[in-house]
Amino acid sequence: MANIAKVITIIGSSPESFAKAADAAVQEAAKTLRGISGADVVSMSALVENDRISEYRTTVNIAFAVER
Repeated sequence: MANIAKVITIIGSSPESFAKAADAAVQEAAKTLRGISGADVVSMSALVENDRISEYRTTVNIAFAVER
């Protein structure tokens, strides 16, 4: 039988970096999902305030196993 995965999209944010924003998305997904097998950063953006980046954001597709 073939393995089946489902993918959801989550936006993570961090005041420190894009990597930490992606990690925040995965950690948040892990609170309610089991069997996360991969994360694909789809896009990155930033909120700018007073000519400085105040928040990094990543849109992340998270794959996890479908349980039967």
